[in-house]
Order: sequence, then C-alpha cells, then structure tokens
Amino acid sequence: MILNFTKAAELLIPSLLHGFTVVIQATIFGFLLATLLGMIIAIGRLSNIKVIKGTLYLFLELIRGTPLLVQLVYIYYVVPLLLNLIAGMFGYKTDVQIASLTAGILGLGINYGCYMSEVIRASILSVDRGQTEAALALGLGKYQALFRIVMPQALRNIIPSLGNYLVMMVKDTSLLAYVAVNELLLRTQTFASQTFLTIESYTFLALAYLVISIPLSYIVKIIENKLKN
Repeated sequence: MILNFTKAAELLIPSLLHGFTVVIQATIFGFLLATLLGMIIAIGRLSNIKVIKGTLYLFLELIRGTPLLVQLVYIYYVVPLLLNLIAGMFGYKTDVQIASLTAGILGLGINYGCYMSEVIRASILSVDRGQTEAALALGLGKYQALFRIVMPQALRNIIPSLGNYLVMMVKDTSLLAYVAVNELLLRTQTFASQTFLTIESYTFLALAYLVISIPLSYIVKIIENKLKN
C-alpha cells in the first residue's frame, strides 16, 4: 500500500478549512449557551426554594447520567417528533424540524452547561460568606451582593476551568458528525470513503484538531498564570 499524503492534502485540506468555520460556530455559540445555562443553574441551586433546587438537581442528574452523543441524537431526531406529537394532541398539524447545527449547539450548550454549573457554584461558595453579609449590611440586595461583590471574585477561580471546558468542547464538536453537521469528522469520513485514502485522511483530521486545541490550551494557561499573579 502506497501512502499519498500529497494528494490527500490537495483535496482534503480545502474542505477541512470550510469545516473549521462550522467548528468555530458550534464552539462559540455552544460555549456561550453553556456559560449562560451554567450561571442560571448555579444560582438556582443556591436558591432557598426547594422546588427549584430539586428540579435543577434532577435535570443535572439526567444530563450527567447520559452521554453527550445520545443527547445530540435525541435533540436532533426525537425532540421534533415530540413537539409534533404534542401539537397534534391540541389539534395542530406541524412539521417541526431542528437544523443539524442548531441541534449540535443546543446539545453542547446543555451538556457543558450542567458540568460548568458545578464549577461556578463551587466558586461562588468559595468566596467568604462574610463579604455577602457585609454587602447586605450596607443595604445591597441579595442578588446585588451576588453579582457586584461575590461574582467578580468567583470569576477569578472560574475562568481557568471554563477555559479547559472550551478546549474540550472544540474536540467534542467531532460528535456533531452523527447528527449530520458537516464539520471536520464528517468531511473526512466522506473524503476517505470516496478516495480510500484512509490513513492520510484521518491523519490530517487529527492534525486539524491539534492545530486548534494546542494554541487554545496555551492561551488558557497564559490566562490562568496571569490570574494567579
């Protein structure tokens, strides 16, 4: 068997460059959704309302107890069917469909948001309780104290962990191929099946993820070191 990396590079790399755009979109929007959801869940779990805490706990257990791939497939294939079924029960005929990239962003955001919520909650709890009490004594409301006093300090501990989750999310975008998102893995699979340049194709795929992940990991380490100083 003769390896032909030159041919694979000429034909596959332009396609992978287009795939980078999809990976960047999925990562940016998925991470923003995950951060927002993580904040909401973390604050909700710090609430004194038992119904909210209990509901969020069950939601976390559901998401953390199932694989990301299963969640992606469920959002893409099952959720539209459920929505159409519910609409039909009320006499409406619908044909709800979720775009593959949208399903991927939702899946990444929900999955990572649940894990990030624990990091955010732990960082909030790590801030000295006395600072919240002092803020309340000065006349600030509970949520004013949280967002103006506690959160800025908690962010110092949160950012390095969120950076690591960002790097992980980039690599997990490869799972979006299973819900028909035309990202790096799906493009490589298609190319390899058409040209039979399997070794070359998947080697370039691995290099593509390294090109994204290594610089991003380095940036996260720089930010983490600056926060320590």
